[in-house]
Amino acid sequence: MSILNRKFYERGTLEVAKALLGKKLVRQINRLELSGMIVETEAYCGETDSACHAHRGKTPRNVVMFGKPGQAYVYFTYGIHYMLNLVTEAEGNPCAVLVRAIVPVMGVKEMEARRKRKGSELTNGPAKICQALNIDKSLNGWDLTLGSKLWVENYKKIPAKSILTTPRIGINYAKDEHREALWRFLVKSLKV
Repeated sequence: MSILNRKFYERGTLEVAKALLGKKLVRQINRLELSGMIVETEAYCGETDSACHAHRGKTPRNVVMFGKPGQAYVYFTYGIHYMLNLVTEAEGNPCAVLVRAIVPVMGVKEMEARRKRKGSELTNGPAKICQALNIDKSLNGWDLTLGSKLWVENYKKIPAKSILTTPRIGINYAKDEHREALWRFLVKSLKV
């Protein structure tokens, strides 16, 4: 097990968003381990990015984004879903990467039971990941470098030619330049 350290997250958000592809997201619940390979991410680049939660400054909801890189920023949205972001860049610069999709590696049966779904619908969205891995607000601010409860570790190397870059999804409220920015990263062909 090679857990990503704080230096991994301290880099530029776009770089981290790409580098997370192929890494393994791990959720440990007592002795149960659930995990999946990250295959889709989106970068949110601080106060100048009108799609970012920190665009209008620090609030009780987004305060974790202003903290140390390598923390989980978990927020509740639409009154029903949790979303997992990984804080990036230097402390005080509120940037993060949204984990949008994973391919299950361990604990598939448990994920299916939590989601009441199977196959491609299991973890192909940020809220689905949180439901499948039992990620909620209790993990907001969690230090991902500790190697317990929730962390990210090295898994597969994804070559640059296998990465697709597109605009982010569901940010219609953002300025055109931010809606059109190619800050969503996906693995083209999924071979786990």
